[in-house]
Amino acid sequence: MRQANESKDDPALSDFSGTLVLVGAGKMGSALLEGWLRLGLAGRNVAVIEPAPAPDLSALNAPGLRLNPDLRTLREPAVVVLAIKPQVAAEAIAPLRPVVGAATLVVSIMAGRTLQFLSTALPRAGALVRAMPNTPASIGRGITVAVPLRTSSAQRQLAERLLAATGAVEWTDDETLMDAITAVSGSGPAYVFLLAEALAQAGVAAGLPKSLAEKLARETVAGSGELLHRSALDAAALRANVTSPGGTTAAALDVLMAENGLKTLMQRAVAAATARSRRLAGG
Repeated sequence: MRQANESKDDPALSDFSGTLVLVGAGKMGSALLEGWLRLGLAGRNVAVIEPAPAPDLSALNAPGLRLNPDLRTLREPAVVVLAIKPQVAAEAIAPLRPVVGAATLVVSIMAGRTLQFLSTALPRAGALVRAMPNTPASIGRGITVAVPLRTSSAQRQLAERLLAATGAVEWTDDETLMDAITAVSGSGPAYVFLLAEALAQAGVAAGLPKSLAEKLARETVAGSGELLHRSALDAAALRANVTSPGGTTAAALDVLMAENGLKTLMQRAVAAATARSRRLAGG
């Protein structure tokens, strides 16, 4: 896989002059939209298709943004971004078929929906990108992995700029990796939140007041994540730096790193999520 250029100057979207149609403005769609507007995308270049728009969508400072316009006015837009749940994909995409054309780049962030599915659902689409972001996108700290199909150099660069609005971007040409990617980074934030939850509960069981245990767990997980982000050391080295032989951390790690400990559980969890992603894709 190849990592996108993460320079903050590169993703600027103020020069985008076409029409971008965002289908779905839930949490992830809204995070993308806010990122694009922050990077200079003009509201007049955006149309949002969202049957149940949240109040904060209407409150966005985006003059000219079109909410649920007549699709006939959007014929052959430059970009269509599908930020909808995979369960409603067929129903939501069908009205777009007459709109999407050979010059349209379609970017999908639907879990489990393959490039083949997109090609069948939108047979006139010129270029496709299947992407998997994760929820830290809402604070600009997400990571997205994308796989292209029939994209020109300019279209791929545009897709990268759009996806980079919410964090780092990685590219792969091997779509078979997407199920495991979904299991690791797409679902991964839930695993981290569960760690914080379990650590707080363990603190309460050890005698800490609930509010203090939750504060300690939250700040420990958040701070450790930021240290991992900033450090040149890998996770194993950072773990070793905290662990003194015969100390308290070592005693805890003897439990967590036992034969049926955290590593085994994490492998089982990722395998289960990977298998579910394949079933969603019909594989």
